[in-house]
Parts: sequence; C-alpha cells; structure tokens
Amino acid sequence: MSTTLSPTTEALIEDFIVRALAEDVGDGDHTSLACIPADARSKAVLLVKDPGILAGVAMAERIFAHVDPSATMEVHIKDGRHVSYGDVAFTVECNTQALLKAERLVLNTMQRMSGIATLSNRFLFEVEDLPVRILDTRKTTPTLRFLEKWAVSLGGCENYRDGLYDRIMIKDNHIDACGGITQAIEQTVAYLKEKNLELPITVEVRNLVELYEVLEVGQVDRIMLDNFELPILAEAVAVINKRYESEASGGVNIHTVRKIAQTGVDYVSVGALTHSAVSLDLSLKVVKEQPAEEATAE
Repeated sequence: MSTTLSPTTEALIEDFIVRALAEDVGDGDHTSLACIPADARSKAVLLVKDPGILAGVAMAERIFAHVDPSATMEVHIKDGRHVSYGDVAFTVECNTQALLKAERLVLNTMQRMSGIATLSNRFLFEVEDLPVRILDTRKTTPTLRFLEKWAVSLGGCENYRDGLYDRIMIKDNHIDACGGITQAIEQTVAYLKEKNLELPITVEVRNLVELYEVLEVGQVDRIMLDNFELPILAEAVAVINKRYESEASGGVNIHTVRKIAQTGVDYVSVGALTHSAVSLDLSLKVVKEQPAEEATAE
C-alpha cells in the first residue's frame, strides 16, 4: 500500500471495511452474482466531478485489496492533492463481482473524506499567512473518527485529541459539576499525580473573570476562550501574554476564522471541519471493453 499507518489505525481500517461490507452486502450482492461471471475481471476509473482536495485513495486501495487480493491500482492523483472536474484519480483492475461489491463503499468513504479535506483546506487558506493552527474537534461521526480526522490532516489542518483519554479538557460542564474552576484544576492535577499520568491540560473559560481565576491557579497548559466576542478575545489573548497556550473556540466559521486568528490566539478549534463538510462528488466507472472486431479494425 502507498500509505503507512500505525498498527492501531490499520486495525480500525480492517474493522471498518468488514462492518461496512456486512451492512451493504448482507448475504450477497445478488445483482452482480446473477449477471456477472464469477471469473470476470474489469478495469474502472475514479472520476472527479467537483473541484477540491482528494482524500481516501489509500482507503480505496485497502478496500479493493480486501474484496480481491489480486486487485491492482494505478494511482494518478495522491491523497491531499487538489483536483478538478474531469480528473481521473486512479485506475483499478479487479474481479468484476468484487469491484461492484466494493464500489459504493469506496465512493461513500472517499466522498466524505474528500469533502472534509476540502473544507479543512479552505479554512487553512484563510489563515495561511498567520501564526495560528487550525484544530479539529471530537464532533465526528461515531466510529468513523479515525477516517474524518485523517481527512482533516490531508486538508492541511491539525488533529486535536483523539478522544477523552489522551488529553485533559476541563469544560464548562466539568467546572459547573465540580463546583468551580479552582476545584476542577486542583482535583485534576491531584488525579493525574495519583494515577501517574502525564496528560496536557486545557481549561475552558467563558469570560474574563474565569480567565483571571485560571491565571491565579495556574497548573494548566492551554486556556480555551469559548465564544468570546472579538474585542474581548483580543484582550484575553493579551492578558495571557504567552504564559499559556491560547485557543479560541465556539461558532467559528469560514467567514470569521481570519478575524479570530488576527487576535493573536495560538489555536482555533473548528467543529465545522467534520460536522459541516459537504461530500465531494466522485464516480467510479467501469471501462467498457471494445468488441474484438472493433479492436482489430483499428
């Protein structure tokens, strides 16, 4: 395969392919079984019908290899590259029944991933001249987070935490349920020490009063400024003054992200990268073979 991934991600990919095929194929693709000879082989091309960023080619390779280990793919456009209408991303040669069984899974996966990558790249373009980093969030489709975050990275933005387990993020609900910012931070620090865990700590604040309380308590790595109006956000970033990492979040969209970044904040987290992306239009078409007499005549 053209892309090297961690063993954990490879296991997720295999599990995803098995579950997705089981959902779609059930006890058999009876249409193909009925009219396609079992030993037939076909060639197909992946056609791009929308401009954007291509993502999911490596997934397509794995899907075709799963349904037919003898399948071969010639990649013409790699993941993460710009594509235009009419481009041919790859050519695949495969057992025909297997090809048709995999067709919808390949397209659904690539269209979703390419849509996310394209939107991520648009956000990146808005701030590419500024010293800010655009992050994704946990606002992903359940069980498909690894695919959607993969697509975000192909679009040029960055993955935040993978789940609840790899970073401490003390948000408003934690603070309110715990009894306050100071209590939440101190109890979190004590917990990490007791469990011998080294996890970075982000704490969310909703106003300048909460910000000053965090600055007084300390012991965190990043301060998330949630739903701050632009003038207050700029003031908050100045108050933090690089003593801690700063992150802006809440209601960020393609029209506001640049103004938010211009406040000097270090990070901007954007749920829209995954929850609001529109799929890119792609099509997989079997290459029709010429009749023998036509080929001979030419």
